[in-house]
Amino acid sequence: MIDRHNNGITALFEVAAAIERKWANEWNSHNNLGLSKTHILLLDLLDSKGPLRPSDLAETLHVTTGGVTVLTSKLLKAEYIKKTQNQSDRRASQLEITAEGKQLLEEAYEHIETLVNRMFGMLTADELKTLQVIFMKCLQA
Repeated sequence: MIDRHNNGITALFEVAAAIERKWANEWNSHNNLGLSKTHILLLDLLDSKGPLRPSDLAETLHVTTGGVTVLTSKLLKAEYIKKTQNQSDRRASQLEITAEGKQLLEEAYEHIETLVNRMFGMLTADELKTLQVIFMKCLQA
């Protein structure tokens, strides 16, 4: 029988779960934006990649198209994003960030920077880069 705790599997699982809980708690306790982390990721995607179809957002965010509908309804109502027609396929709609959304995203970046400093400020720049590389490898697996 494998001793999972001694070979690190259980310890890694516990650390990853604890970091996610801490991240969520920090986000929720200091979040004055009224939006979830996924809302901010969606706005960031639209800002960096330009207008996207809901299906493309769903794939990138690892949520269902129904999940994108739920996420975007709040952003559409607040006018942080708008729905437009896809220029290459008039039958398809796409979502685009608005000027108000870009302004909110700038506020979110400040909030995220504070949060990252609170959670990972004890790490050097090299350690942060290594951690990012490790997390990216995990997501690609």
